[in-house]
Amino acid sequence: MAGAPRPPAVARVLTQVTTTVRAHQLVRPGGGVLVAVSGGPDSVCLLYSMWYLRRLLKIRVEAFHFDHRLRSDSDRDARYVQRLAGRLGVPFHLREAVDAPAKGSSVEAWATVARMNVATDVRRAIGADVVAEGHTLDDQAETVVLNLVRGTGLEGIAGIHPGGVGSGLAQPLLDVTREEVEAFCRALHLRPRRDPMNEDPRLLRAAIRHRALPALEEATGRGVRRSIARTASTVRADLEELYAAGVHAYGEIVDRPSPDVVRIDAEGLAALPTPVAARVVRLAAYDALSTDAAAPWSKPAIDAVLDLAGGRPGRRRDLPDGMRARRDRTHVIVERAPGPRG
Repeated sequence: MAGAPRPPAVARVLTQVTTTVRAHQLVRPGGGVLVAVSGGPDSVCLLYSMWYLRRLLKIRVEAFHFDHRLRSDSDRDARYVQRLAGRLGVPFHLREAVDAPAKGSSVEAWATVARMNVATDVRRAIGADVVAEGHTLDDQAETVVLNLVRGTGLEGIAGIHPGGVGSGLAQPLLDVTREEVEAFCRALHLRPRRDPMNEDPRLLRAAIRHRALPALEEATGRGVRRSIARTASTVRADLEELYAAGVHAYGEIVDRPSPDVVRIDAEGLAALPTPVAARVVRLAAYDALSTDAAAPWSKPAIDAVLDLAGGRPGRRRDLPDGMRARRDRTHVIVERAPGPRG
């Protein structure tokens, strides 16, 4: 298979993946790549792309499948991916969910977190640098629109980050369209699995994919996915500069006297431009209070801390996840709220 001529549809994807990998330094020579493979077209295309490019990129490729056990026939997906891995001669790692999404919670969000937690454990166990996911340019456009529908800031408009070795995550297909993925699979006579959840319009992402974006393209008479993805890339570059300014300011005005307490210089925080100040608060919550899975990232919580910085001493505000902020003479202190006595 390695020495056979590559059909144009395959060559096109491999060229784009190589460009994306190198532009964002998604892998390093000699490193390992754990490819997350659901069995769908995107992830199958990704597995074959990484396999074809393994010598050019000097990487070690292994395959990972996570059975969410959300469908009675989900084990068929696992067997399909195992066959693909065997055909390519790459190690295969299978893991299964040990719990289920809570009633009323987002199934998609649960599935993403569960899969990535386990994939990260496997990546570390085998000594791979990154988990490679099969998000495409179409996924990027859908993510931006989805975030806008939910309400978002720059982080949401920036969409899916390409990743890199330092992050442990990589998105090699982020500049490849879904149409190109399908053509790649047809050219290699692959028959990926199809997840019916991706077609269910009751799920927000599926509704955006099959109804909202096609309606927007019909109304405007033009393709919008590539331009939305390009906007995400532009915003991401600005966001990274803003994040760097926040990190610098954090180092200047924040200290952590104990594991559950963060002190922010009130005068210094109030003097910052609001976008930078907001990121300082997010860093204080997410980084310094990382013992908690959740952090006060919501705009009302951030605004509450900023309001304390600009106001008089003695005030306090409750924050999500059992945290609170209070203002003393010189600082805003973010800490765990005391529990009830008794």
